Amino acid sequence: MTTARDLMSPGAECVGSEESVQQAAERMAQLGVGALPICGTDEKLKGVLTDRDVVVKVLAAGKDPATTKAGELQQAEAVTVGADDSAEEAMATMTEHKVRRLPVIDGTTLVGMVAQADVARSLPTPDTGELLAALSAD
Repeated sequence: MTTARDLMSPGAECVGSEESVQQAAERMAQLGVGALPICGTDEKLKGVLTDRDVVVKVLAAGKDPATTKAGELQQAEAVTVGADDSAEEAMATMTEHKVRRLPVIDGTTLVGMVAQADVARSLPTPDTGELLAALSAD
């Protein structure tokens, strides 16, 4: 059975909830990623900040990315998948919540991220096509 751990990119780096969106965007550029998990001062996962969030919720809204905190953009509850959950469970979670990037946790520890591209590289074409169609639908 293929698990989320098999699909994920390991070593996801968090942005602190008190760090600025500017700092988060700079880290995304450095790492070449389009999303960063948001972790609180308690080191627990609080959500995910995406490049789209930066554009839509900060820049387009006229907020200053240097003073807007990453934590201001976190969701009510972080959507995650367990490291040992099946690939099918990861895809179902991504589909249900319409997310292209999914934090992978082992217990309460962030261990990686599964992105739509990870699914495309690792799973058969029909499964990938179903996920892409679900995420692209309104």
